[in-house]
Amino acid sequence: MGLLRATDPAVLADAPFTYAEVGATGDAVLPAGYHHAEHRTIVGSGRAAFERATAAVFDWRAQRGVGLRVRADGPASTPGTVVLLTAGAPRLGYDIPCRVVWAATDGDERGFAYGTLPGHPESGEERFTVRLTPDGDVAYEIRVFFRLASPAARLAGPLSLVAQRLATARYAAVIRRAARG
Repeated sequence: MGLLRATDPAVLADAPFTYAEVGATGDAVLPAGYHHAEHRTIVGSGRAAFERATAAVFDWRAQRGVGLRVRADGPASTPGTVVLLTAGAPRLGYDIPCRVVWAATDGDERGFAYGTLPGHPESGEERFTVRLTPDGDVAYEIRVFFRLASPAARLAGPLSLVAQRLATARYAAVIRRAARG
């Protein structure tokens, strides 16, 4: 157990979100007053690549691919699932708690979104979607709105924003590799 670690995702099942606009990553316009990021990249082509990319998204592979440890009380495909993403050394890690707020598990657009819970260094939401386009391309999309919430994140300021951009690029690389098989 690290210094800033929660013991069990289930402990946070009833914790309030740290922002009011729950589900807003699905809106056409992201909410005002936050940093916004939208990233879309083609990761493959065809139904098989789409299925592999989708499986990777729902398996938390993007988060694991950037070095986060994942503990969840359910699958990413189920709204209400609490996930603790742990950054840092095993004994001194920092837990980043979230709850799944949206999921789509069938059709040609699949993915999930999670929102921040108390203890997260940011306040906001992140959505991960895989889409099979009519011309057969497999697109991976990330939509994010967030504010720096913890004193440590605010102190780190620009470094926190750089870390967010680097994580987004690494997420896409992980899903691209998964789509290729």
